[in-house]
Amino acid sequence: MAETKAPAKLLINGNEYDLPVYAGTAGPDVIDIRKLYGQAGVFTYDPGFTSTASCDSTITYIDGDKGELLHRGYPIDQLAEKSHFLEVCYLLLYGELPTTAQLEDFETRVTMHTMLHEQMMYLFRGYRRDAHPMAIMVGVVGALSAFYHDSTDISDPWQREVASIRMIAKMPTIAANAFKYTLGQPFVYPRNDLDYASNFLRMCFAVPAEDYVVNPILSRAMDRIFTLHADHEQNASTSTVRLASSSGANPFACIAAGIACLWGPAHGGANQACLEMLREIGTVDRIPEYIARAKDKDDDFRLMGFGHRVYKNFDPRATVLKQSADEVLDLLGVEDNPTLQVAKELEKAALADPYFVEKKLFPNVDFYSGIILEAMGFPTSMFTPIFAVSRTIGWISQWKEMISDPQLKIGRPRQLYKGAALRDYVDIENR
Repeated sequence: MAETKAPAKLLINGNEYDLPVYAGTAGPDVIDIRKLYGQAGVFTYDPGFTSTASCDSTITYIDGDKGELLHRGYPIDQLAEKSHFLEVCYLLLYGELPTTAQLEDFETRVTMHTMLHEQMMYLFRGYRRDAHPMAIMVGVVGALSAFYHDSTDISDPWQREVASIRMIAKMPTIAANAFKYTLGQPFVYPRNDLDYASNFLRMCFAVPAEDYVVNPILSRAMDRIFTLHADHEQNASTSTVRLASSSGANPFACIAAGIACLWGPAHGGANQACLEMLREIGTVDRIPEYIARAKDKDDDFRLMGFGHRVYKNFDPRATVLKQSADEVLDLLGVEDNPTLQVAKELEKAALADPYFVEKKLFPNVDFYSGIILEAMGFPTSMFTPIFAVSRTIGWISQWKEMISDPQLKIGRPRQLYKGAALRDYVDIENR
């Protein structure tokens, strides 16, 4: 981070203050206000922190206007097309694409840690049968610190490394177990001869009476879903992980905090909301009615899965995932699934409608990931847990970067207080 030549000048009550300005590799410059309170006695006001850089990072960069998402400088579409999830995990975690030997070693270390401590199975059985899988994941991931004491010391680089590998490896097992528990089916143990995505699918859909043979098209689609959701800069859940870790909390607790934040419908539930909308539409013949409602300014109905808060022109992840969605639907068919029939026809109608083209309401990654997961047989309650499996590597990479930052301080946002001024206590008999 390099300071620019000219500082920003701020005038407050007739006093002028020079604020350093820094330029990153890409994106807007930032004004350093760290000394502003000490010098001028004022805070800045930014609800939601949407105009505040909370850290400097070398991991992920987003340019919403260009439709650009880079991991360590590599475009997401190239990574999703040419790479696979564990290779992207290595890139996010260590900063560079691995050599063949490095990748083989990394994949082996992850594969050897996919099993859970057997006593953890009692945790799952302690939940009600109808518990939401995300509720189970929040609890079980947080409880990892009770079982793996040898990787909770954040001051030890080796323990940080072990904790990172463990969470990447165990998160699919935890999510699959949460799924099986809600179905009332036995847990399926991981297998070391399968790749990451195939192993997850098998743990979700195999049963003791009949094994599940993973179709490579479905495995590739799942791998792409993992890859395309791996990291997304300083979003709400990532910022939650960073804030939790700034206190020195153990890594398992920090990731559990990220999962809890992701559970919010405004964050990780977008693809679930998309599927619920498709089910509300119900049949293909009702699509014109809902498109008309989406155009009506007086109607609060919104087409979920179209457009994006960050990407103003197109979602770079959606183009790649559309290919997988088409492959999955061709493989599994849509004839017996009205929801998928609506999805395919709605996509065509929206892409051909001048209103949506002009407003740049393009199908986004949530639209296509929801279609794929529905076609595979996942209930909508599993969509966000799968998102959590994907995003774990992003959280861990951001956590490791933060722990190693010499500027690390405990997070402490300030406020604009608008409550009662100083007043004296009134005895209860006089109120």
